[in-house]
Amino acid sequence: MAHYELVLRGGTCVLPWGEQVTDVGIRAGRIAAIGDLSQAHAEEEIDCRGLHILPGLIDSHVHLREPGDPAVETIETGTKAAILGGLTAVFDMPNTAPSITTREKIDWKRDFIAGRAWCDMGFYVGALKTNIPSLADLEGQPNVCAIKVFAGSSTGDLLIEDDASLEAVMRSGRRRIAYHSEDEYRLQARRPNYTTGMPHRMHAEWRDVECAFLGTRRLMAIARKTNRPAHILHVSTAEELGYLKDYRDLCTVEVLLNHLTQTDEAYDRLKGYAVMNPPIRDARHMEAAWAAVADGTVDTVGSDHAPHSRASKEKPWPECGSGLTGVQTLVPLMLDHVSAGRLSLSRLTDLMAAGPARVYGMVGKGRLAAGYDADFTIVDMKRSRTIEESWIVSPCGWTPFAGHRCTGWPVMTILRGQAVMREDEVIGTPAGAPVRFAP
Repeated sequence: MAHYELVLRGGTCVLPWGEQVTDVGIRAGRIAAIGDLSQAHAEEEIDCRGLHILPGLIDSHVHLREPGDPAVETIETGTKAAILGGLTAVFDMPNTAPSITTREKIDWKRDFIAGRAWCDMGFYVGALKTNIPSLADLEGQPNVCAIKVFAGSSTGDLLIEDDASLEAVMRSGRRRIAYHSEDEYRLQARRPNYTTGMPHRMHAEWRDVECAFLGTRRLMAIARKTNRPAHILHVSTAEELGYLKDYRDLCTVEVLLNHLTQTDEAYDRLKGYAVMNPPIRDARHMEAAWAAVADGTVDTVGSDHAPHSRASKEKPWPECGSGLTGVQTLVPLMLDHVSAGRLSLSRLTDLMAAGPARVYGMVGKGRLAAGYDADFTIVDMKRSRTIEESWIVSPCGWTPFAGHRCTGWPVMTILRGQAVMREDEVIGTPAGAPVRFAP
């Protein structure tokens, strides 16, 4: 008789080849069997009848702000938010204070998350003009998901804006580079047109469509010249999404939950709590983002969780902090989109599990298949619940989606065969580990 440490019984499993009501057996933190395990012995069983079992979902774009300001976010609170929201891994951006730009800082971060992270973590390394010669070495360090290039300025001090330096970055190393794509020269040329206290919706006018599109055209020209793979983060314009279809041999595409869910009406309603980079735009661009999800242009969906204090967000524009919270609300909102018929659970799984694994070269995660890590996001597609700020565990304490009612909700998060969240209860102690990537 087969023996398993845990068996998930009778759930609808979202497998790479389709949905199937079946059992999943877990042994030594990995998926050992999928099928009828009614005759198997299990130390623990979880009745998943009426629920959907997804491979552990991943937010491949978060800013957990540590080192930085613990009154806004920490690795412990941000990863706790992640598991409460149904995520099993996050990839953390490097624009902290100080930034993660050296081997020593990568080593520090790897050691620091032990006993603090509730989910698994991958690490971005920030590109600077001064560390370009080291990037080939840095991208090969254990647990590094990608080099991150800010081609347009945002929160923090990381910036590489000129073509010569961007080309030098692309010639240092071989793995896919992740880009914040906005044209810094256009940003700075337009900045004097705007003054403190103007309406928050001016954010989308200042950081306009051409700012993003020009930045992406420049990056693709250099990527083509150097033959270096690229991942364009938070693509926010219809123009970019159409253009990038001609660069699929080199380029993968991320779209944010925010750009799939909010339009520019949010500025009048939320004021500074709608300000982010690249900005929320009008309905034409949201419709284009959904069309790109439907036709396969989009490879990954993330939250770009980028918390700021309430005091920072309530400053007049443009002095208010740019960035929105999202790691805890990403899965519920995407499930709500599934319930509304905008995408299938299989496509959601592709965007938030298989997609990040493919884009970043993640090892052992991203598929509900034998031999893979026993990471699961278990959801109740019939559960209806309103997002409330009292549920948010990030110290900043706010969400731009407060009051949004979702149909579909994560009810359990399992990390390497251990339940870490069940019905809003966080279980055990932080057991997150660094994510492995192919060399």
